[in-house]
Amino acid sequence: MRLRVEFTTEPFDLDEAPAHAVVAREVIQAADLDAVDVGPFGNTAEGGADAVLTAVDSLLRRALGAGATRVSLQVNVIGQHEAAPTVRDGADEDEEGEQ
Repeated sequence: MRLRVEFTTEPFDLDEAPAHAVVAREVIQAADLDAVDVGPFGNTAEGGADAVLTAVDSLLRRALGAGATRVSLQVNVIGQHEAAPTVRDGADEDEEGEQ
């Protein structure tokens, strides 16, 4: 499975990149990811699920440790051609337990 992560760290500083933003970018650029795009208002990277999830863990820990007060991120599954399996919680079952 391939994932895309998009993230920003706050607080923003338009004059100079804050330490937490620099650390977050370093984590993503050093990770085993591809299609990395870093910018002043958002960052995006793609890769295999394990690599992205490992990078997100490190990103959160290190950015918060470097002074981030907020990390906004979105993770999307990309490149899947087959539909994800349906998950049922039993809410559609009738009184006899049939679907």
